[in-house]
Amino acid sequence: MGLFDKIRNEFIDIIEWVDNSTDTIVWKFPRYQNEIKMGAQLTVREGQAAVFLNEGVVADVFQPGRYELTTQNMPIMTTISGWKYGFNSPFKADVYFINLRQFVNQRWGTKNPIMLRDPEFGPIRLRAFGNFSFQVKDITVFMKQLVATTPVFTVDDITEQLRNIAVSRGMDAIAESKIPALDLASNYDEVSVLIQQKISGDFEEIGLSLTKFLIENISFPEEVEKALDKRSSMGVVGNLGAYAQFQAANSMEKAAENPSSGGIVGAGFGAGLGAGMVGQMGNVFQQNNFDGNNPTAAAGAATGAVVPPPIPKAIAYYLAIKGKQEGPFDQEQLRGLLGEGTLTASTLVWKEGLDNWTEADKIVELKDLFSQTPPPIPGV
Repeated sequence: MGLFDKIRNEFIDIIEWVDNSTDTIVWKFPRYQNEIKMGAQLTVREGQAAVFLNEGVVADVFQPGRYELTTQNMPIMTTISGWKYGFNSPFKADVYFINLRQFVNQRWGTKNPIMLRDPEFGPIRLRAFGNFSFQVKDITVFMKQLVATTPVFTVDDITEQLRNIAVSRGMDAIAESKIPALDLASNYDEVSVLIQQKISGDFEEIGLSLTKFLIENISFPEEVEKALDKRSSMGVVGNLGAYAQFQAANSMEKAAENPSSGGIVGAGFGAGLGAGMVGQMGNVFQQNNFDGNNPTAAAGAATGAVVPPPIPKAIAYYLAIKGKQEGPFDQEQLRGLLGEGTLTASTLVWKEGLDNWTEADKIVELKDLFSQTPPPIPGV
C-alpha cells in the first residue's frame, strides 16, 4: 500500500447504511479511529434518519436524502466544534442511523391471569393476548432515553419493556371500561382503542409512537370455561320436560332392540308387566306432567316415575285505564272491575302470550264475563 492510499484510508468519505435486517432500530456507523472528511458523502435512505453525536450530545439530524457534509448543512456540529470561519479539516463524530419504519406484529400477553371485578360474575380472572406496532417518533428523546452509546439497538432490546406496559396499562383499561366479561369478545375493537389511548403516553416518554394495538383473545380460566359450557348446554336443551320425553323415548327404543336386557317387548316380560310399563311410559309423554322450569318433575319423568302435574298458575291480566297500565288482575278481580264499570268490552287488555294489547271482549276466556253482565236498563 502506497503512502497516498494509507493517508486516504485514514479519512471516511462515504457514510451510509444498507439495512439487511428486519429488527434493527439503531445502527452506529463504524468509524473506529478514522476521521470524517469534510465534504464526505452522506446517504440517508427512505425510512432512515442519520444522527451526528459530538461527545455524546445529539448534534445534527439528517432526513432521507443525499448530502455533502459542509459547515453549512451541519450548523449545530459547526457551533459545537467552533468552526466559526468554515474550518474544513477532517473531524470526529459518532454517526447513528435510525430505522423509522414501523415494527409490526409485536406480541403481548398476560403471563398469569389478571384478577378483575365483573358486573355479572363478580371477581374473575382473565387472560389476554394480542399484538402491537410501533416506530421511532422523537429521535432525540429516543437516543437519550434508550440508546446512549449502544452500537446496535434491536427490537429485542425494548419489546419486553413495551409488553409490560401493554399488559399493565391494558388490563387497567379493560377494568375501567366496565364491559361485562361475556361481552368483551364483541367489543375487541373498542377495547383496543381504549388501551391504545391509555398507553400511548408511556411510549411517547421514550420517543416512540404506538401505531397499532390489537386484542386477539380474552379468555377465562379453564374451570370457568367448563362452567360456562355447562350453562350453554342447558340453554341448548331448553325445556327440560321435552328433553326428558326425548330421553324416555330413546330408552324405550333401546329396550325394544335388546330383549335380553329386559325390554318391553322382550320374551322375558309377561303381557301384564309389559302393559304396566307401557302405561307408566305413557304418563311420561303427557305434556301436563312436565314443568320445563321444574328440575324435580323432569328428573322424575326421565326415570319413569309418575309425577303429579304442577298447580296451574292464575293468569295475570293488565288493563289500559286512562292511558296508564294497571294490574295485574286475576279473573275474580276483573269481575269486580266490570261491576264498577272500570272494565268494559272495549278496554284494552294484555296477558302473557299476546303480541299486542287487545280489546277485552276479543279474548276468549273473558267473553263469558261480558255475557253474564245484564244489559243496561232502557231509558236510564
